Amino acid sequence: MNYDIETLMREYGNDVLRTAYSYVKDKYAAEDIFQETFIKAYRALENFRDESNIKTWLIRITINAAKDYLKSAYNQKVVPMMEFKEDAIVSDGDFEEVENRDRDEQVKKTVMSLPDGYREVILCVYYHEMSVADTAASLGIAEGTVKSRLSRARDMLKNKLEGRL
Repeated sequence: MNYDIETLMREYGNDVLRTAYSYVKDKYAAEDIFQETFIKAYRALENFRDESNIKTWLIRITINAAKDYLKSAYNQKVVPMMEFKEDAIVSDGDFEEVENRDRDEQVKKTVMSLPDGYREVILCVYYHEMSVADTAASLGIAEGTVKSRLSRARDMLKNKLEGRL
């Protein structure tokens, strides 16, 4: 199948950017990883063999680029810039929405606090809606490993969240 880089960026750009951000927790670094991912994909596109889903392939490139960034000497010395959030004005009727947003934020923080292997499978399966097979291919691990990590990650999340919610 023929792919062009613009189509890939339009279809999977958000997934790539979210994956990068989930690793590096910095908007600007995630944008750099986004660019690096699509540059690497562009250079290797003619060698893509359709043995896996194109999204799986792009997420694998993104994960590797993010891990490389986190291991880099530059990252060890530079403190990521903080993202600024605009304060929302909340009316009396918005309490339920605020509570839901707070709960969602707690869940997200808890997922991000999981060890890498468990966080990766949760992000792939639930966040990117990937199958177990695609997750295994994307992470370079066996399907059985994905299933066991997923089960353990769910248990960890349940235990951590029961104390918070």
